[in-house]
Amino acid sequence: MQTQPRDLRIGLLLGLIGVVSFSFTLPAMRVAVPQLGPVVVGLGRAVVAAGLAAALLMLRREPFPKIHAWALAATGLGVVIGFPLLSALALRTVPAAHGAVIVGFLPAATAVFAKLRAGERPGHAFWLGSALGLTSVVVFAEVQGAGSVRAPDIFLILAVVAAAFGYAEGARVSRELGGWRVICWALVLTAPVLLIPVGYEIVRQGGLYANATGWAGFAYLAAVSAFLGFFPWYAGLARGGIARVGQLQLIQLPLTVLWGALLLGEKISSATLVAGFGVLASAAAVLRLRVTVRRDP
Repeated sequence: MQTQPRDLRIGLLLGLIGVVSFSFTLPAMRVAVPQLGPVVVGLGRAVVAAGLAAALLMLRREPFPKIHAWALAATGLGVVIGFPLLSALALRTVPAAHGAVIVGFLPAATAVFAKLRAGERPGHAFWLGSALGLTSVVVFAEVQGAGSVRAPDIFLILAVVAAAFGYAEGARVSRELGGWRVICWALVLTAPVLLIPVGYEIVRQGGLYANATGWAGFAYLAAVSAFLGFFPWYAGLARGGIARVGQLQLIQLPLTVLWGALLLGEKISSATLVAGFGVLASAAAVLRLRVTVRRDP
């Protein structure tokens, strides 16, 4: 089955809204993690988001989709637990610009999982365009000083795998349930598991202490990054194709660096600007390719 042009346009628009929402995630984490700790920020935000999700599900009296229980749990494992915790551990010691390498590798990883888990089969031209975009990302990462492999880099790589898996799994189920139901149920299913480590960490720290900026960062992560941002994102992936719409994540890389500069005062060199422009150009080229994305029957 081929993605219709209208579905693709709507999917790209929804995906773009999701990407812009997620582009503030790393700067917000960079502010909140030093004050609240990686466990509280990485997992605690999902507990808060689960409360919002549960309220919405109860308000709409949504029945639990038993047939999709395992897929929803897998989605939660990837985007509710894996990505937030691993990226929070990394951002204890690296700036948001460095952490932006996560989203740089996500489009290629998402395309792979779209093929493995969602039955999509992008053509050769698509893979070529993705490779060019990935090359731009590698250059960008080198400019940011992300070339050496250290513990934070390993956390970031694992976070990429977790997020890509969760994106593909969630988008696959979104074709039947709708994107907002997927993230709501994924949050609700994983919340009981998260309460134990989050509660333990709060007791160990003797409570939660942060300034207004730290709490603002945490509030954004809970309300938008872990909850509302997934509404348009999963809807866009499901409607426009996981592999194709997933390429929009290339745009998230320079956006994250820009927010890091504007909000956190992180410096952007001229070389970084050139590399960032290359990433945007690659994303535009990939999105304009006439690629047939088929789904296995």
